[in-house]
Amino acid sequence: MNARVFGAGEDDGRETGVLAHGYGGSRFIWDDVVPALAARFRVVVVFDWSFSGAADGKRYCCSYDGLADELVALMDELGVRSATFVGHSMAGMLGCIASVSRPDLFSHLVLVGASPRYINEDGYEGGFERGEVDAMLAAVEADFAAWTPCFAEVVVGPGHPAAVAKFTKQLTAMRPDAALRVLRAVLTCDVRGVLPDVEARCTIVHCAGDAVAPLAVARYMQRAVAGAAETVAIESSGGHFPQLTAPEEFVRVLEAAILLDH
Repeated sequence: MNARVFGAGEDDGRETGVLAHGYGGSRFIWDDVVPALAARFRVVVVFDWSFSGAADGKRYCCSYDGLADELVALMDELGVRSATFVGHSMAGMLGCIASVSRPDLFSHLVLVGASPRYINEDGYEGGFERGEVDAMLAAVEADFAAWTPCFAEVVVGPGHPAAVAKFTKQLTAMRPDAALRVLRAVLTCDVRGVLPDVEARCTIVHCAGDAVAPLAVARYMQRAVAGAAETVAIESSGGHFPQLTAPEEFVRVLEAAILLDH
């Protein structure tokens, strides 16, 4: 999983931070925030999910339960316990699932633009109609290469060409078959049922202008989890990727959340 560890590693009582990228990303999505976070945590771990374009490509998983198992295996391999887990987008829900099966691994879940369900239904606002999801999957299946820059610009947000280019490069590196299967798993998921079993402290980070996870989803998650939870907003991100478009504010939000752990 190409795990990389940053920081002094001194046993001074600080937590380990584990940063997990979402769909289309890689460990490099965190480049702009790792130096600052490595100074705040004992160590910071970044890695690639098996579906990432930066992974070896020989084998990949596209189920949420299977990916949560990947996370648990990685943390066991590294000897990580009681970590602060920062999960972006789909990775936030993978952290939730893993924390239920192995609560010893997680002290704090920071869920950035995460969503347990993307499709609207009566009494629940996920952000997408079923027809919109079907159209997106059809576009990926028809021409993945043509779809990637359009998708990247929408989700990263306007006014950030360098960030759009960085995400586009990572997204395009995915195998087209993996890109389609994982996207289908994400957009059609319904893991709301896991939230009442999440007992770790949660900080739910909502990004202003997020085209993927509306504020209603963040509020739903805050109400649904079993443990203590708060929702904070990143106002300057303008999209779904605050680590790319508002890295300084993103770090400040994480620093404030970490301070509450002490």
